[in-house]
Amino acid sequence: MLIEVDFNSDEAIYIQLCNQIILGIAMSDIQEGDSLPSVRQLADTVGVNMHTVNKAYHVLKQEGYISLDKRRGAVIAVDVDKLQQLEVMKEQLRIVLARGRCKNISRQEVHGLVDEIFDEYELHENR
Repeated sequence: MLIEVDFNSDEAIYIQLCNQIILGIAMSDIQEGDSLPSVRQLADTVGVNMHTVNKAYHVLKQEGYISLDKRRGAVIAVDVDKLQQLEVMKEQLRIVLARGRCKNISRQEVHGLVDEIFDEYELHENR
């Protein structure tokens, strides 16, 4: 899995790392039980501070995407309770949809976007 950071982005680097790892899981580039690079290794590869990678890994652990094991390091462990995750998604979608509604984006356009994104995941998964 290739992780790239946009150093010119307003988004914090640790958030970019988290999002790319989550996308990697969603697209089956990395799967349950796979080990992520060590903090030092990922920091060197991406060109960031080790504390930044460490923060990203701790956020991913808190959100239930990885477990941290002293022997294996960061391991993909998607154990988030589905109902809890649906509630989190609902709150996040509430804001995203409100923004879209303010810009006159229709329900059909939103459904089309959701279908397009899920199709991308499935296409990527079936490669």
